[in-house]
Amino acid sequence: MVRSLARAPSIRQEHEMATTEKSPRADATSARKASRKSDNSVDAIPPIARLFPLGLQHVLAMYAGAVAVPLIVGGALGYSAGDLAFLISADLFVAGIATIIQSVGFWRFGVRLPLMQGVTFAAVGPMIAIGQSEGIQAVFGATIACGLFMIIVAPFFSQLLRFFPPIVTGTVILIIGLSLMRVAAGWIVDNNEDGAPPINVGFAFGTLLLIILIERFAPPALQRVSILLGLVLGTIAALFVPGMVDWSGVGDAAWFALVTPFHFGLPTFQVASIVSMLIVGLVIMTETTGDMIAVGEIVEKPVSRKQLADGLRADGLGTVIGGVFNTFPYTAFAQNVGLVSLTGVRSRFVATAAGVILIVLGLIPKVSAIVEGVPSAVLGGAGIALFGMVAASGIRTLTKVKFNNKNVLIVAISVGVALLPTVAPTIYDQFPQWFTLIFDSGISAGAITAILLNLLLNTEQMREARLSDPSIGASDAVRGPAAAALVHPDAEGTGLIPTQVLSDELAAEQGGDGMPVDVSRIELAEEDPKA
Repeated sequence: MVRSLARAPSIRQEHEMATTEKSPRADATSARKASRKSDNSVDAIPPIARLFPLGLQHVLAMYAGAVAVPLIVGGALGYSAGDLAFLISADLFVAGIATIIQSVGFWRFGVRLPLMQGVTFAAVGPMIAIGQSEGIQAVFGATIACGLFMIIVAPFFSQLLRFFPPIVTGTVILIIGLSLMRVAAGWIVDNNEDGAPPINVGFAFGTLLLIILIERFAPPALQRVSILLGLVLGTIAALFVPGMVDWSGVGDAAWFALVTPFHFGLPTFQVASIVSMLIVGLVIMTETTGDMIAVGEIVEKPVSRKQLADGLRADGLGTVIGGVFNTFPYTAFAQNVGLVSLTGVRSRFVATAAGVILIVLGLIPKVSAIVEGVPSAVLGGAGIALFGMVAASGIRTLTKVKFNNKNVLIVAISVGVALLPTVAPTIYDQFPQWFTLIFDSGISAGAITAILLNLLLNTEQMREARLSDPSIGASDAVRGPAAAALVHPDAEGTGLIPTQVLSDELAAEQGGDGMPVDVSRIELAEEDPKA
């Protein structure tokens, strides 16, 4: 009798057996749902017929921003059309390699998520200052050193993130946009000592108007590439004005050419230049951390601390490769994070396909020559929108901060110090070279100022005192590692600011949609002990 009872199925087992017998249709439905989910997982490989257009879409979303940095730096250093075309080719080539490293991954490099890599705008100011005083070789040397630094400190960066709360990151991103606006103005002026010709101003604001109209009336898919379309349409219009478009170099450009390392000579390593670029490296790692956390939430694969370190190492490796192949520091492009959210396509191999496309474009010099021939006035109009979007993204980050008097002072002084070399380029001419290399860049000067002021005015004791005051948010003070996860409920992206999808429970707990979220409660996923 006892043996018979032991063999009898439990009530739960009977229920499961009955459910299985009674609902084969439900099992088939569940299997189909699981299949669809696996087809759209991070590790799924879409068919080639879908893979290419999906990858091309990512390339179009980031192309204008990707080629802008070599155009800015090469133009500021007075490079010829041929050298500018080579810089663009090298940039696209290395961007493709860095994207493949980040999305596919190997050993301890790569976050293995759908992330695109491109040259960071944060390095533009320091690189121009270094290049004008020490030469382009010093820029590449500082870039290599920056990449090695990023690889070394990647495992420890969670401790460094406490120095980059939203008050600092938002201020730095705002400074980047404001500082680069001088570059847009320089494109419109186009080296005319008597000011910008009216036709240049007309084309600049015409291009800007085209971008606005595309954002207002075009389908969402075209809105994602509004700046690229503005450049294309503005260039087409400029073809009807003699002398506006110079594509004389396109005919001489080869259909295929290898991107050779150290094309401009062996890199040189100047201490002041390296220090300036290391600051950029910290900003890059902060931006990439936010992007990785955001895209991990979007594709429902939260990033572990190990993955975070692997992704930051990939950023550093891409930057080292950039210095070797005559280009600049690389970071994750957040506009592509927004595109992942918009399309709902989770596969990391879509980013890999985009990386292959970038490599192919980098090996076709004619493409680079066509981009180099875009009129500077048209670039200036697009630059107003592009750099303005960067500044607006910084403002959006600062909306996460409660503005008491101390935080207002941090932003005010940091922006003021950063804009001094922008509005008065000769202000530090009588200072030592090491000083000017760091502080002639408004971005570096502003970042240092914001970090130091935040540590001085937002001490740990002040933060604890404010926690008892519900009218003052804890986001004012020095934060923990989650401060890099800049949160926005709609998760659609703004171009440069990473976004993060919140669970319904956490959103409700924080007061519903659109209410400020305590990012200190957002933690990285626990590491898989089997990994």
